[in-house]
Amino acid sequence: MIRPAIPADEGFLVGLTSRLADFDLPPWRTNRQIADADLELLREALHRPTAETAILVAEAPPGTPVGFVLISTKTDYFTRERHAHIEALAVKRGCEGQGLGRALLEAAENWAAERGDAQITLNAYWQNTRARAVYDRLEWEPETIHYRKGLNRPQERS
Repeated sequence: MIRPAIPADEGFLVGLTSRLADFDLPPWRTNRQIADADLELLREALHRPTAETAILVAEAPPGTPVGFVLISTKTDYFTRERHAHIEALAVKRGCEGQGLGRALLEAAENWAAERGDAQITLNAYWQNTRARAVYDRLEWEPETIHYRKGLNRPQERS
């Protein structure tokens, strides 16, 4: 069962943010950075919902939350058209492989389609091969690759 989140879900949602970094991270990122990055968006969407965001919760069995998807609204860089964007998707440890991620992605797609969006996007870390395999199976298509280069900057002289 997939349902909209309610304020009483906050503890569950916040507790599950640690799963957003449950893969081999690049050395310049920490689990805390990744969990905290979506925390503010999550709380904002939960406590001040608008038509531009949604949090959908998967329950299995009914009454037992086991996953969530946080969806926001973005503007396409090239066309300037509005589209849905998956900010975060997480499933409880031990609940993987049961189709919950797929159900949450489909629910997000339905939310976007009902609004009239022509596309939905998401970002995934290259190292998150488990998530990328799900996206590939569900016919999501990679579009751009975000490159990063750390710069060692010399300390300023006094």
